[in-house]
Amino acid sequence: MELRHLRYFVAVAEEEHMTRAAARLSIQQPPLSQQIKALEQELGVILFTRLGKRIALNAAGKLFLSEAREILNRVDEAQQRVRRFDLGEEGRMRVGYTSSASLHELTPAIIRAFRATHPLMSLEIEEGAAHDLLCALEEERIDAAFVRSPVTHYATLESIELIQERMVAALPMQHPLAVRAGESLRLSELRDEPFILYRQVNGSGIKERLVELCRAAGFEPRAVQEVHRMIAALQLVAAGLGISVVPQSLASIQPKSVVYRAFEPPATVPLNLAYRRHADAQAVKRFVSLSRALSTSFVQAQA
Repeated sequence: MELRHLRYFVAVAEEEHMTRAAARLSIQQPPLSQQIKALEQELGVILFTRLGKRIALNAAGKLFLSEAREILNRVDEAQQRVRRFDLGEEGRMRVGYTSSASLHELTPAIIRAFRATHPLMSLEIEEGAAHDLLCALEEERIDAAFVRSPVTHYATLESIELIQERMVAALPMQHPLAVRAGESLRLSELRDEPFILYRQVNGSGIKERLVELCRAAGFEPRAVQEVHRMIAALQLVAAGLGISVVPQSLASIQPKSVVYRAFEPPATVPLNLAYRRHADAQAVKRFVSLSRALSTSFVQAQA
C-alpha cells in the first residue's frame, strides 16, 4: 500500500463519485477505479457500497477513512517539520556557557534574540566549566558554547571572538590598593599579591590569559587558592583571603565587600562562541551568524 492509494481512497470517499474524484485528482476514471479495487483486495475488505454511479462508504470504509486521514495528516506534518528543520526554523538548539560568560550582557542578548527569531526552536541551556563544555561540544552533546578560552586544543572545534572585555582587579574592601578611590592600577602593582586563581584543564579557561598578562608585566602570579569558578574566587576575595582578576562584567558581585579597579593600560579577555567546525545543522549556522551580527553591533555601539 502506498500513500497515493490512501489519497485516492479519501478523494473517492469525500466525493462519493468516481468521475468527480478522478477529476479532483487529475487522473482518468478507469485507473482510479482499478486502484480502489486493488486497495480493497489488498485489505481483504470491501470499503464502498456501489449505488449505480454513486458510491458510499460502508461501516468498514468509514473506519478506514478516519485512519487514512490521520496517516495523511501525520505525513503532511512530518514533511512540514523536516522542511522547517532543514531551514533551521524548528528543532533543538543546545547552548552552554561558563559562569563568567553568562554574566556578560551580550550572552543573554544573543539567546534572547535567537528565541525571538526562532520561536519553533527548542532551546536548551547548560552551565559548566570551559573544558567540560568544549568536550560536550566535541561529543555533540551541545551545539555551541560561550567561553573565555581559545579552542586550539580541540581538533574538531572552531570559535568566533564576540568581544574583547576589559579585566579588573578584585580587591578586599580594606586592601591598600582599594582605598585609592577611582584610580586605575598597573597590573605590575599586583606583583607581590596573593592571587586566587581558577583551576583549568587543557588550557581551557581564563587563567591562561591572566598568567600570560602577568608574565608580560614581568611577574608570575602567586596563587594561594585555586577554585573552579570565578564567582567562588570573588567570595574568597570578599573574605579577605587574597585578590583576583576577573572580567569587568563580574563587578556587580559582592559590591559591599569587594572593590574593583580597572587597569591602565587595559587588560582584556575575549568572549568567544565555540561550535563544531563541520556542523551542518542550519540552526547552528543561524545561531553563529546571529551571534556574529549582534557582537558587531554591540562593539560599534560601545565605540
